[in-house]
Amino acid sequence: MEASPTFEEYVATRGRALWRSAWLLTGDAQRAEDLVQTALVKCWRRWDKIAADGSVDGYVRRAMVTTFTDWRRRRWEGEVPTAELPAGWNGDADLAVRRDVLSALALLPRGQRAVIVLRFYDDLTESQTAHVLGISVGTVKSQTARALKTLRMSEFLEES
Repeated sequence: MEASPTFEEYVATRGRALWRSAWLLTGDAQRAEDLVQTALVKCWRRWDKIAADGSVDGYVRRAMVTTFTDWRRRRWEGEVPTAELPAGWNGDADLAVRRDVLSALALLPRGQRAVIVLRFYDDLTESQTAHVLGISVGTVKSQTARALKTLRMSEFLEES
């Protein structure tokens, strides 16, 4: 049986991937940083229990999505929308494509955006996504279908 990672080990190995997921959820580099930090603080308080359960990634992702949803419900006043991409982004796609994808994701309601990020960016199964979000697999499927329909119709993702 493999030992669970310490909090520091987990953050060192998964921090960048968590930030990228948070950036796709929030659309803003600073808010992504805040989201990851807030979720990790929530997890750090219960790290021994989380690590013992063996589902560290799922728990941290769920903390991120829950925190993101809470911020959206409260209409977080710290939001500063920006069209700029973060300096640390190292994707292969060109700048225009990245902006278009982010703009298209911003059209989705928070639940659909979370499902799309978890399913297609974090590469989770429908079952894993349902577990992380605390919803049924059927809801994951319907949210995915609705989100993909919206994205297909988005002016930002039209082929030139």
